[in-house]
Amino acid sequence: MSVVYVLNGPNLNLLGLREPQIYGAATLDEIAAELEDRARALGVEIDLRQSNHEGHLIDWLHEAQAVAARAVILNPGGFTHSSVALHDAVKAIETPVIEVHLSNPHAREPFRHTSFIAPVARGTIAGFGPLSYQLALEAAVRL
Repeated sequence: MSVVYVLNGPNLNLLGLREPQIYGAATLDEIAAELEDRARALGVEIDLRQSNHEGHLIDWLHEAQAVAARAVILNPGGFTHSSVALHDAVKAIETPVIEVHLSNPHAREPFRHTSFIAPVARGTIAGFGPLSYQLALEAAVRL
């Protein structure tokens, strides 16, 4: 069975508590459970991880390439708008990366309108709350 990595960046461990008017009430564990169910139905396995540390995300992107993961679903959180190193890691691997966001960054503060990840990702899905992850998984399976 092929694996899809689902990598989550800083502060996503606080989902359900942090600004629910923007990010919703679902916790990362709840999103993961729904994603696991959908993955089984699609015949893939997911490996969901979260870190507040940029280097962990970079290491996991490299690992996804090394284990021949089918794809990576990446919610880089605040690193979206600031991390050249994460940009370079996505660009360096052949594994397709789908950028995902719960909220729509373009409907928020101007500094959130620029993504360092979008130019090197296969695509971006944003603004659909937890459904963004489901849509990204569907895309990952179809790649």
